[in-house]
Amino acid sequence: MSNFRNLLVWQKAMSLTTFIYNSTSHFPKEEIFGLTSQIRRASISIPSNIAEGFGRNSNKEYLRFLNVSISSLFELQTQLEIAKNITYLSETEFNTLYEDSRELERMLVSFTNKIKQRN
Repeated sequence: MSNFRNLLVWQKAMSLTTFIYNSTSHFPKEEIFGLTSQIRRASISIPSNIAEGFGRNSNKEYLRFLNVSISSLFELQTQLEIAKNITYLSETEFNTLYEDSRELERMLVSFTNKIKQRN
């Protein structure tokens, strides 16, 4: 594969990040430097680390960046739960975001396992 943009896992991460930005746009203004920022930074980290790792010279380095992506995804899932609990996200919106994040989680784990098999 010649370009990280062709990776389905990167495309899914980009889609989730876009959805996150749209969903957090209605959070209270006092959260702009709090939960809104945290959620957005965690979501941005996922596709960014997939892309950055793609450009590295070894599978070992790539795996390190994929693990950061997975960690950021878990952080995001936690923050989404918090946003739901304090009613910044509706149950429906949370469920959609959470299910999308779980699908991305499965894709990232599978992709990581494929890279591990190359070693």
